Amino acid sequence: METVTLSAGTPEETRDAVTEAVTLLNKGSIVALPTETVYGLAANAFNAEACTAIFEAKERPCFDPLIVHVSSKKMLDSIVNIPPDIEETVDILIREFWPGPLTMVLPKKNIIPDIVTAGLQTVAVRRSKNPVFSEIIKELDLPLAAPSANIFGSMSPTSATAVHTELSNRIPLIIDGGACSDGVESTIIRIESTERPKPNIHLLRPGPVTVEMLKKFGKILRGQDSQSENKRPNSPGQLASHYSPRTPLRIVNCPENFKADPSKSYALLSYRGQEKDGYLSIHDWKEIQILSPGSGKLPEAAVRLFFSLRKLDESGADEIIAEPIPEKGVGLAILDRLQRAAL
Repeated sequence: METVTLSAGTPEETRDAVTEAVTLLNKGSIVALPTETVYGLAANAFNAEACTAIFEAKERPCFDPLIVHVSSKKMLDSIVNIPPDIEETVDILIREFWPGPLTMVLPKKNIIPDIVTAGLQTVAVRRSKNPVFSEIIKELDLPLAAPSANIFGSMSPTSATAVHTELSNRIPLIIDGGACSDGVESTIIRIESTERPKPNIHLLRPGPVTVEMLKKFGKILRGQDSQSENKRPNSPGQLASHYSPRTPLRIVNCPENFKADPSKSYALLSYRGQEKDGYLSIHDWKEIQILSPGSGKLPEAAVRLFFSLRKLDESGADEIIAEPIPEKGVGLAILDRLQRAAL
């Protein structure tokens, strides 16, 4: 299968790209689309055969459910049954964060095929703010199942070029909408009602919508979700080992802990690229990538994360050494991805 890439750079290019994407999606094909988080591999969420093609192209295990994207509250209501005891919270979160990188796990209606949810009675849903994705789903007028557009377990793509590297000759079309603005996958939550005025919000995967942003809407519970403990994943983004470069990666929490093997070469993923942090001068690194040069701005680090990891992966080093990331804001999401890549 030849993979075609269409640019969505100008209004005319975008119009042509949207038309082609909608045509293919209506025919039951799969298409790589830009979102604000990472590029997604999309299919009509009502078409079980098309969604099966997502699993096949990505080599994704069928027990790992997909995220379904919607274009409106009306479309959301057509695919989920929101329990009355959390309805107010869901509405508040929609007003606050949609469109945007927040995914909520909610009870599904039977119209969603079991292949999409891995047989679960819940579905992970969100609404993207990317203008190209938004135009396509609006014109299609159907929900889109769209996990990241990569081979399962590898680094998520934040550019059309990265998608092509991952899935060339496996999918018919990539829409190039430029670099993703957030750079890490969406935050995933499950809402649980309580006797308190505010609910429990289970943080299933950290992302651009941070704990600090969510905590005013409920009590944030982190760690293993009680619904998935010792079981298969109960939402996307739950597998321990994921987001991995081919090159082994290790997080070194302080420079003194790094001991080089003379027979190996090493590359460095630096947070700020500052000498005072102690990592730059402790080794003759084969390659250095800096997530947020000088300032250590976490949103910038998130945007550069997967791009930088790909550069280091291509360097030919035997191992990637990663500096620690502050465990606050979107830094929690960056650290989550690095920890899973290191397993």
